[in-house]
Amino acid sequence: MLLDVLRKNTTGDPEKLVNGYLSHIRRFRLFLASEGTAEVKSERSAVSEQPIAPVHHRRKSDVDVPLPSKEQMEYYLAKWDELENYHLQEDALDKLFLKLCPKNTDITDILLKVSTLNDFYSTNIFSVYPVAKHILSLGIDARLKAGDVTLVNDIKQISINGTERNFYSFASKYCSHHNPLDYPIYDSYVDAVLRYFRNRDGFASFADSALKDYVHFKGALIDFRLFYGLEAYNLKQLDKYLWLLGKDYFPKNYGKKG
Repeated sequence: MLLDVLRKNTTGDPEKLVNGYLSHIRRFRLFLASEGTAEVKSERSAVSEQPIAPVHHRRKSDVDVPLPSKEQMEYYLAKWDELENYHLQEDALDKLFLKLCPKNTDITDILLKVSTLNDFYSTNIFSVYPVAKHILSLGIDARLKAGDVTLVNDIKQISINGTERNFYSFASKYCSHHNPLDYPIYDSYVDAVLRYFRNRDGFASFADSALKDYVHFKGALIDFRLFYGLEAYNLKQLDKYLWLLGKDYFPKNYGKKG
């Protein structure tokens, strides 16, 4: 056993030495698998300036998620297309948001979109009118078109009956269905996958809490895409891949995306 040998021949901590060796081996494997693309990244997004989170070494009982790659992307995108319920739900939302009610200047249009999202995604908004009124007050159409990432943070904070509510995942969905290429969706599955690969491969450095700020969340996705050489895929495709991956490896007790 390597540990036995190290205990006899070193004065250091043998378990830390083994973890260090495994970390170097893992990074070298990643380098070979990506043909060196992991090392060319020189510019970091805003998320990289968050406090560096500690790297947690995996235990044998931890999950082992496949390395992100073009093959994995294609597998999960094909899997998405086979899920008729999700596919038809997305088609219905596209029709509502992009064709029937593309603007946010009429409270009835906004109510219809908020109610539909709340039902389809089970976002647990018990009173949709204050949410719709809040969105109307922000005058969001120009910002949506421009892909203003700060808009999600503005929408998510809502006061209902004097109580501050944070509908972060809902806010990302509302923006995404108006402009899917600029607004990836935040949810717990995607959050879990990003933290897992941060800990395993170090594709970026950020505190767990940083993903709850949309500017940093989107930055983490861009870092992820660059690190693993997936620039050929847009953020909507990346969103589908990460959500299904999280659903497979970090399952929860509910079935709807949310």
